[in-house]
Amino acid sequence: MSSVRGLSGKGAQRREQLLDTAEELLVTAGGTELSMRAVATAAGVRLGHLQHYFPTHAELVAAVLERVLGRSVERLDPLLDPAREEDALIRELLAEQQDVRLVRLFAELWALAAHDPSVAAAVQAFYDRYRELVACFLAERHPALAEEERHARARVFIMLVEGASLFRSGLAGRPDAAADAELLRTAKTLLGP
Repeated sequence: MSSVRGLSGKGAQRREQLLDTAEELLVTAGGTELSMRAVATAAGVRLGHLQHYFPTHAELVAAVLERVLGRSVERLDPLLDPAREEDALIRELLAEQQDVRLVRLFAELWALAAHDPSVAAAVQAFYDRYRELVACFLAERHPALAEEERHARARVFIMLVEGASLFRSGLAGRPDAAADAELLRTAKTLLGP
């Protein structure tokens, strides 16, 4: 098994299990309940055991954030292949919003970012990467678009899709076929010529 920050085998596996627990706690109880003691209790380990892997709360949150955002970039990268049709790309991105757990996870990360500058920096870096992927998609599909316009469209596209997640997932509203059709049309316009 590959090493994770000097860990290999059982140590790396245990670290991942602790991150699973922290992530689950973040989704089910929220960021305000993501304390070291709560994670240790939920994982069934002593606080000192958790601190062996994550000495501070900040390091635990950073590891959860790195893992969640890393998975998201891995999902986005192939989706934003310029060979994909805009409709298929948008529908796949919107389909992810049916995963209420994923939407809750991001909502909690956004809430943590509002109060923690290091979380905010990591979330911003993730969205910068997302914007670059969308801008590259636009550059390949529509090379005549000016760079500034590509980046502006990419930002608005992300705002539209990410903001819609709260409403489409049922957290802040309910899915609506007419609104979904308009969302798809608007998003497609942003990715179009």
